[in-house]
Amino acid sequence: MAEKKLPVRTCVGCRKEFEKKSLLRIVKNKEGKIFVDFSGKANGRGAYFCGNAECLKRIRKGKMLDRSLGVAVPDEVFTEIEEAVVAYGK
Repeated sequence: MAEKKLPVRTCVGCRKEFEKKSLLRIVKNKEGKIFVDFSGKANGRGAYFCGNAECLKRIRKGKMLDRSLGVAVPDEVFTEIEEAVVAYGK
């Protein structure tokens, strides 16, 4: 029997591929709200982040998340991402 393929996504910071479940998903929904999606299933445009501190610095400085989501990301979202990294050990 053939093995099931695991979904793979690319981190917006380091551009490395990881299994989808090991990444943190940041979503912009129809209303324009940006938030961390812990379920990985929220509707909207998603960007994936590996959880590395250096990657987060690169994403913030290079405005990589802004480009990926197509909108300017406020500082509160980066604070939420940092808290999620600490809380969930991503």
